[in-house]
Amino acid sequence: MPEYLFVYGTLRQRAQRRAAGKRCYQLLQQHASLLGQGHLQAKLYLVDYYPGAALTDNPDWQVTGEVYQLQQPALLLAESDQYEACGPGFAVPTEYLRLQQQITLKNGEVISAWVYIYNHPIDGLQQIMSGDFLHCL
Repeated sequence: MPEYLFVYGTLRQRAQRRAAGKRCYQLLQQHASLLGQGHLQAKLYLVDYYPGAALTDNPDWQVTGEVYQLQQPALLLAESDQYEACGPGFAVPTEYLRLQQQITLKNGEVISAWVYIYNHPIDGLQQIMSGDFLHCL
């Protein structure tokens, strides 16, 4: 069964990246196939120079991102976990949690994909009302 990753921030194609993001993005380009645009039911916040998605029950809130099919899931998810400071070896609570979520593709198909969900309080963070991080650049 294929594994997918939904990216909505600095790993998107047109996003600006710092050094760590460039390495992770290059691995994604080498070991994954872009399926296209997708949407996650969530609210998007500007955390710093990067965004964080917070899940919501309200279907009116959608986060725009890109969906990749992973050819080497173990390699890519381990690298992404390091980039997102998520998982073993990072202070608890980690800034993000990697969770399987339902993503709606542009053609209306719904798939299950890995997504990094923001895991800290959102109080005081600026919401990105469009749900699209690229609108902040």
